[in-house]
Amino acid sequence: MTSPEIGAFIAPDATDPATTLGQIVAADESGLDLVAVQDHPYQRRFFDTWTLLAYAAGRTERVRLVTDVANLPLRPPVVLAKSAASLDVLSDGRVELGLGAGGFWDAIVSAGGPRRNPKEAVDALVEAIGILRDSWDGHAAINRHGQHYDIGGFHPGPHPAHRIGIWLGAYGPRMLRVTGQLADGWLPSLGDHLSQEDALLAQAVIDEAARAAGRSPDDVIRAVNVPPRRERSRAARGPARPNYRGPPLCHSAGGSSPRRSDRLRSAVGRRGGPGPTCPFLVRSGARESDPAPWPMTR
Repeated sequence: MTSPEIGAFIAPDATDPATTLGQIVAADESGLDLVAVQDHPYQRRFFDTWTLLAYAAGRTERVRLVTDVANLPLRPPVVLAKSAASLDVLSDGRVELGLGAGGFWDAIVSAGGPRRNPKEAVDALVEAIGILRDSWDGHAAINRHGQHYDIGGFHPGPHPAHRIGIWLGAYGPRMLRVTGQLADGWLPSLGDHLSQEDALLAQAVIDEAARAAGRSPDDVIRAVNVPPRRERSRAARGPARPNYRGPPLCHSAGGSSPRRSDRLRSAVGRRGGPGPTCPFLVRSGARESDPAPWPMTR
């Protein structure tokens, strides 16, 4: 089993730009592996996620940048493909695409997006994955005529610096099967929609779907957004606060240094340790033979 990768899950808070950017820069300087930024274009207090990630790429050197997760109904897949590929080139291959089928439909419709039922949302996601892959895989032109996206003769570019991973924010049975069949990773959040026990069952669905599609379950990266301990205990009493933003991750457990990220990585490997006071992202090194979805859930 390889060591888990640890990152910060950032709310793109536009009311406090210095703190928002400070969290990202601190994650890079402390030796964390990933910075993940949620995407809610209809939230007036939030920066645009791609603009923030692009600015952050210029202020960081090594940390990888993840949309967590991109709002597909408000981001057409050809534009999403170009945005991700462009930033991947400019950041020397540091971009991964977390992608969601959509939620908060009233807010999406208020921003000019479509209202989709669950089947339509997953159908659109499957179409979008094909368009994204065609855009990044060197096709001179894309012709895909689906129910939700009708692409005729689109010329994609630029070509990304590396094979960008598509990590799905999936919870329902069909989305989990799509993850196993088509995606490069699974990126849920622990909390109201997913308990640690449910995560074990969800992994089995992903593994079975991967095998049925002729893939190895090991082809699907397992990542998770982990709320602070106090938010996890709050979820047991009632709905968790959305978009929680705590102190800068790298300052919440011993200051900014590469050794701080080593301590966090070691703590996650044990049982989650004391945990930081703001959400963080774990990309597990667990393989198919491991009994738990992420090291911290043992």
